[in-house]
Amino acid sequence: MTQTVATRPFEGLQIPVAGTYALDAAHKRVGFVARHLMVSKVRGQFAEASATITVAEDPLQSGVTASITTASIETGQVDRDNHLRSGDFFESEKYPTMDFRSTGIKSFAGAEFVLEGELTIKGVTKPVDLTVEFEGATVSPYGQVVFGFSAHAEIDREDWGLTWNMALESGGVMVGKKIKIEIEGEAIRQA
Repeated sequence: MTQTVATRPFEGLQIPVAGTYALDAAHKRVGFVARHLMVSKVRGQFAEASATITVAEDPLQSGVTASITTASIETGQVDRDNHLRSGDFFESEKYPTMDFRSTGIKSFAGAEFVLEGELTIKGVTKPVDLTVEFEGATVSPYGQVVFGFSAHAEIDREDWGLTWNMALESGGVMVGKKIKIEIEGEAIRQA
């Protein structure tokens, strides 16, 4: 009987062994928070997303590529979801995915690190820093090496051409410019 090794030491942490990992579709949430009417928040998520994470022998050389299906947006309100899929926002038929590609690790402290990358929405690519927290690694009951993570960032949607809005009589606008990105997930070692 062989025992699968899930972790190795790095800077006082037990991090995942080197290899290629895929985002587990059953254990992920790619969400966001937007201001609505200047007085509340709307939360939503994208049901379909994939990612490949390469954990390098030198952990600081690790990277990720991710793709999110724009038409899979869910906010709990059908009319709003359809509006977000339209040309006013994601234009999902013309731009079926949003894509992220890491370009390096900017800094790290304990289990938290800042991942530099490029986010492409509607054909526009801009730099984005994701603050990522490593949640731990283990071997599943099925013998798979798995690690968990969470990540967050804040972007200005108008930087990617998502500029639709409506002025309110009371002042302000219907939809805030700043969008908080919230990601939770598990990744399974493939090779």
